[in-house]
Amino acid sequence: MLNNLTAHEAHSLLASKKISSVELTEAVFAQIEKTENKLKAYVTLTKDEALKRAKAADNNGNFTGLAGIPIAIKDNMCTKGILTTCSSKILANYLPPYDATIVEKLAAAGAAPIGKTNLDEFAMGSSTENSGFHTTHNPWDLNTVPGGSSGGSAAAVASGECILALGSDTGGSIRQPASFCGVVGLKPTYGRVSRYGLVAFASSLDQIGPLAKDVTDSAWLMNVLAGYDPKDSTSVDIPVPDYRMALVNDVKKFRIGLISDLMGKGTDEAVKAAIKDAARKLESLGAIVEEVSLPTFEYAVPTYYLIAPAEASSNLARFDGVKFGHRSSDAPDLLTMYYNTRREGFGAEVKRRIMLGTYALSAGYYDAYYLKALKVRTLIKQDFEKAFKHFDVLISPTAPSPAFKIGEKAADPLSMYLSDIATIPVNLAGLPAISLPCGFSGGLPIGLQIIGEAFAEEKLLQVAYTYEQNTEWHKRRPTL
Repeated sequence: MLNNLTAHEAHSLLASKKISSVELTEAVFAQIEKTENKLKAYVTLTKDEALKRAKAADNNGNFTGLAGIPIAIKDNMCTKGILTTCSSKILANYLPPYDATIVEKLAAAGAAPIGKTNLDEFAMGSSTENSGFHTTHNPWDLNTVPGGSSGGSAAAVASGECILALGSDTGGSIRQPASFCGVVGLKPTYGRVSRYGLVAFASSLDQIGPLAKDVTDSAWLMNVLAGYDPKDSTSVDIPVPDYRMALVNDVKKFRIGLISDLMGKGTDEAVKAAIKDAARKLESLGAIVEEVSLPTFEYAVPTYYLIAPAEASSNLARFDGVKFGHRSSDAPDLLTMYYNTRREGFGAEVKRRIMLGTYALSAGYYDAYYLKALKVRTLIKQDFEKAFKHFDVLISPTAPSPAFKIGEKAADPLSMYLSDIATIPVNLAGLPAISLPCGFSGGLPIGLQIIGEAFAEEKLLQVAYTYEQNTEWHKRRPTL
């Protein structure tokens, strides 16, 4: 099946004229027609645009990089003239007047945009159950969640409903769904990929990155995404390497730290066993693996849930029924219109985080909560810096458990928040990290997280690639 190809496999067949981009794109849409009613991975499909790009790639005939490759885009990234909803009723009819920088880059590379994928509303959630439209299902078990907030993108990649996908990661929103869906998810260093045109959740934490079927595809997509953008004030102007050069099957002399704080209480026994097996595999390949403690991780979740909602309450103030998006028709005066618009347009989780963030920033509480959280964020960053004096990369579970049942944690927000305990510290420190499959439990995938120093994505890719090439986990595909 062409839709199950990796991007680099598809590229090889396209370049040798064994298949056409139109054939590849039509195979993806055939899979969508077959499985989308079960998965619900997409909010909007763009078949005409995808086939138009595919035909252009075939006519051009110069297949370099991602030319002619079908790709899905998370629906919190602006696409000119194409619905960009953030899976929220408040933006249900929003057509952006411009493309996000990464969307422009994909177009320049010749990729074929399949559609916009479902997410937790405004990227706030860990299960894609908070979407304002529908819940996405995990292709490995339709009764379980695909993770969040990039659950639609991860489910689409895992099921062959696209070849590659884009996600965004604020507290684990690329890596955790990658873990739950058995695919590869890379969160780049903060500032490495432009955020211009990404609808902001928490501006000091958000980062766009790839979801892919293997590590090689992640490197290929990073080559397109990475780079300085003057339109993004947080973008860092440093040279971008060719990430494909990091795909070297060798970890000899690599010093790897296994984060002991994420291997204790609260982490599923099957997950711990899979991570220990992965550590032993890396040791057998020549790496030096030792345990390391990062004690401030204990405070990462409460720190994140003060900083991220505080930034969200500020960022989401623009959705007031005046400038764009939904406006309540039941409004005799301006204040009532503001109130009713936001009440009707936002879901429960978004309202919860806006209230939490507004409270944390309010007079009399700012110092006690938000300012203290910023100080703890600095301590978490310092813990990482100490660890990287001794280790090249750090490893841990990506999530404390495999995918959980739909509805299992919906009534317990704190339990849901704790599912990001391993990923949140990475965002707080602005570091790169990758999740890749390292085992299964009860038929559900388990993810290994590899964390690196800022702008050291090549080290992550080399360790991930070496592990992947010496195991079989990435070759498994769900059967729908």
